[in-house]
Amino acid sequence: MNGGEAATLTAAPGSPLNITPVASIITDGTPAPPRQMRTSTPCALDVIGEQKLQKVWETCVTGLHQQFNNVGEVREAFRRYSLAQGFTIKFKHNDSMRVSAKCKAEGCTWRIYASKLSTTQFFRTKKFIDTHTCGAGTASAAPPHASRKLVATIVKEKLLSTPNFKPKEIAKEIQEEFGIELRYSQAWRGMEAARQELQGSYKESYNLLPWLREKLMETNPGSVVSLNTSDDSTFRRFFVSMHSSIFGFENGCRPLIFLDEMSVRSKYQSELLTATAIDGNDGIFPVAFAVVDTINEENWHWFLEQLKSSLSMSQSITFVSDRQIGLRQSIAMLFQNSYHGFCVQRLSDELLKDLRGPYTQEVVDVLVAHMYDAARASTREGFMKSMDSIKSISPEAWEWILQSEPEHWANHIFVGSRYNHISSGVAESFYSWVPEIQMPIVQFVDTIRQKIMELIYTRKVESEQWVSRATPILEEKLQKEIMKAQSLQVFASQTAENTFDVRDYFGSVNHTVNVELWSCSCRDWRHNGYPCSHAVAVLQGIGRDPYDYCAKYYSTEAFRLTYREPINPVATTNRPVHGEGLVSVLVQPPALRKLSGPPKQRRIRNKGVIKRPLHCSKCKGAGHNRATCHVFS
Repeated sequence: MNGGEAATLTAAPGSPLNITPVASIITDGTPAPPRQMRTSTPCALDVIGEQKLQKVWETCVTGLHQQFNNVGEVREAFRRYSLAQGFTIKFKHNDSMRVSAKCKAEGCTWRIYASKLSTTQFFRTKKFIDTHTCGAGTASAAPPHASRKLVATIVKEKLLSTPNFKPKEIAKEIQEEFGIELRYSQAWRGMEAARQELQGSYKESYNLLPWLREKLMETNPGSVVSLNTSDDSTFRRFFVSMHSSIFGFENGCRPLIFLDEMSVRSKYQSELLTATAIDGNDGIFPVAFAVVDTINEENWHWFLEQLKSSLSMSQSITFVSDRQIGLRQSIAMLFQNSYHGFCVQRLSDELLKDLRGPYTQEVVDVLVAHMYDAARASTREGFMKSMDSIKSISPEAWEWILQSEPEHWANHIFVGSRYNHISSGVAESFYSWVPEIQMPIVQFVDTIRQKIMELIYTRKVESEQWVSRATPILEEKLQKEIMKAQSLQVFASQTAENTFDVRDYFGSVNHTVNVELWSCSCRDWRHNGYPCSHAVAVLQGIGRDPYDYCAKYYSTEAFRLTYREPINPVATTNRPVHGEGLVSVLVQPPALRKLSGPPKQRRIRNKGVIKRPLHCSKCKGAGHNRATCHVFS
């Protein structure tokens, strides 16, 4: 069995479901008539569904003349059947031509024998004694021995239907279904063994990275995939930017990228770096990702180098990230005409961490809300108003925020274009795609690729139904501005062409709009990329269509360009196995991750250690203490 393949038993169409108990010795050396032949039973993975595993496995052995596809199926069927019936088997013969097993209980008469049919790979049962003299199957019978392989056999099929099973849940189900009590550590190790059977070796998966790199670029020309190792061939980082993502970002997305990081569930030290954009409907659009051995400035710089080599656009890009990940120098060096904004969500987290004082949760929530208002404020007046509110609650918080470089996060002075997206929380949506279960690195990378492939196809199909020239999100936002514009008055300037004053009906608010410059003194037009209510009032007043004054990224045409190029599937069935066609470059895994994980093994004392003998303080005798002394009792 290959490391990455699960052993399965397949039921041929028309397999008999009626089981006739065999209570005596059945032997036969001649082939049974076709109408009596029993093929592999319905104990296959694909028929489990909501059925109890035990009930399914009870049908793995049906009697004489049962046929199996190969020797692996025979062994697996015998193991599963014995487990479901509540006894342990011992293989007497177990080779490529014959398999025989008996009940492990001393003196028990239960036996089964299957052998290979000549000139075929099929096996058939030739002998079957289905009588136990050991009490198997009764309430008094001892449960099967819980070996790691036995636990893995059960867990393997449960993981197929419920990949996020926890060891505690697995132990509970096995106890309820099979009567086998497991410690947490046994369930955890059985789960690890099952995962390795299903997914393959975690260590060997790193050796497949050169193959995966070539495969991704072969099936998706124009993609950028980079593998980097240390001098001793230890894995350091693996970067992926699919051609579809590159094309979509450059032709349909706003020049805005969110950079973020997260830990990966893995046996080995692994972290995920991501570059995520936003499409014209405010949906996340993955541009690139990388698995690295650790989070540091060097790995981030390398990631940005690969990202720069992927993109051909000369347009300035605005990056948004956590200010603590040391990206400032790398962005300035590699993307010289770009801008770097700080994530306000992470800034507020930092503020609360540094803030002293017994603040209630309600006060904390108000502080954070005012900080977000300060970040979104389009004018200095709006910013200072929010800051004054913060100062009235906590002068310490006010001082901290002023020292946090507002020029990198406050709308009224930030020079880049964030389209009012002030938090990298957008990128966190990417994490919903990241596999929650632990898996080898090749499967991990390809799972993310598949998610992006599915996203691109789904949104492409979705946009084909749109009839508006703008995306649904812009339709919604612009309609709100159009409604607000109905209560505004427009006055044309007598001295400046294309410049207008806009007031509300009470004359209390006055803004200046320049149609040719796409600007309004409220600055919302600039920050959002579509006309504010003041601009809408002017445009409608002079007979122009507000939709003509929206950033191109909000158009249905741009959205369809974003998702025009598909990601092609990558077949993994022909992946090389160890020693057969592996790329000459060998990749060693990084250091093992130290997890709180499963409990440590119980300490086994060194046999050479001599225990200090007990002595009784009452009778002075050896071998007992005063609590168990019988001399003076």
